[in-house]
Amino acid sequence: MDTIQLNDYNIYIGDVAQSLPKFLQTQRYSRIFVLCDDNTEQHCLPRLEASLDTKDWTLIKIPPGEQHKHIETCKFIWWQMMEQGADRQALLLNLGGGVIGDMGGFCAATYKRGVDFVQIPTTLLAQVDASIGGKLAIDFMEIKNSIGVFRNPQAVLIDPLFLKTLSGRERRSGFAEIIKHSLIADKLQWRSIRNLTGLSDADWQTFIPLSLYVKKRIVEEDPYERGIRKALNFGHTIGHALESLMLETVSPLLHGEAIAIGMICESWLSHRLLGLPVADLNDITNFILRIFGHHPVSETDFPRLLQLMQNDKKNEAGHILFSLVHPLGQAAVNQTADAEIIFESLRYYNRLVASKTTES
Repeated sequence: MDTIQLNDYNIYIGDVAQSLPKFLQTQRYSRIFVLCDDNTEQHCLPRLEASLDTKDWTLIKIPPGEQHKHIETCKFIWWQMMEQGADRQALLLNLGGGVIGDMGGFCAATYKRGVDFVQIPTTLLAQVDASIGGKLAIDFMEIKNSIGVFRNPQAVLIDPLFLKTLSGRERRSGFAEIIKHSLIADKLQWRSIRNLTGLSDADWQTFIPLSLYVKKRIVEEDPYERGIRKALNFGHTIGHALESLMLETVSPLLHGEAIAIGMICESWLSHRLLGLPVADLNDITNFILRIFGHHPVSETDFPRLLQLMQNDKKNEAGHILFSLVHPLGQAAVNQTADAEIIFESLRYYNRLVASKTTES
């Protein structure tokens, strides 16, 4: 089992049936709660149950999906914990993807001014991104992650076997964050992954720790996102707006799908505003298209996207802020762009010829 040590908690990569009992043996909790959704209850909870057999634990189940990441679901979680007599010595195990980790951590951090929680991420996206850094939030007024806190878990337990429960689409979504980490901080990793023709033979045991070490370095240098941690927002200014917009439709984009579009657009901005070489722009564009395909963005939606970007939580003094890339492997934070240049980046994306996706 691999262990990544952070300042005040550890990330354990390996069989959760081993890592969870070892963690619980070092702690004394009055009650244990497991937060999951319909999917993780069916596919992931059985791997935990043997470790919890002798414990007094309670299941809290919520509906799956970003559309439920709001205050009403939090009320349900808090009500369940209160109804079951959870005190400040209780533990919440968050078993699921980014929605479960974000919302479960937020509920734990605010219940009775804070109870312990452990993140057990089950999606690739959550394992390489949301599992580290202590950012917890819910969506509000259609703005992603606009209400939240910073609070670290007691531990993060990553089991790569959970990835076998995911569809190809879900694995692709998580892979977007691995691409992001390589572009902002690990040029050698970018050179490695850009040669992939598909994800079916990807070496997750290698990619997951490499991405976690990138985020570890950045988060420990800037835990409260006042400087270099903003680099982790590469692709997210436009991507989050697209994700929020598409939640209102019958065909929502997964987080990583929206971020993939955002990374292409923001790579174009990096070329236009910072001088990222056109060869690098083309490499990024062609690789992302090969993995994710192409999803045109209607120009009639551009004003609504701009409105969503203007509400982004990292903006300052009325300016929409971007984290861009130049050179590859380095990020430039707090970059600004006006509306017309942002629209031109979306037009650049729309003009691209779609490549066939590699997995269904």
